[in-house]
Amino acid sequence: MAFKPLHDRVLVKRIASDEKTKGGLIIPDTAKEKPAEGEIVSVGEGARKDSGELIAPSVKAGDRILFGKWSGTEVTLNGEELLIMKESDILGIIA
Repeated sequence: MAFKPLHDRVLVKRIASDEKTKGGLIIPDTAKEKPAEGEIVSVGEGARKDSGELIAPSVKAGDRILFGKWSGTEVTLNGEELLIMKESDILGIIA
């Protein structure tokens, strides 16, 4: 099923975090936090000003991003866990 977010929303796939710390300790699943890094799967057309003019999104599909810990709404599409969030919830693009 294809999904396209509306307005200024984006569909994000979380990128899995490391299994080990820098010191070599293995992190058990119960102690892991959900990663705040992801890849954009699809982007809406953008927000609209009061005048009706379209504001194009600053991100595009394939961009790697950082987002806030509590950002977005978790959804499951085709058995895959994804996030739908507003573009304003994105903290930045990873170059």
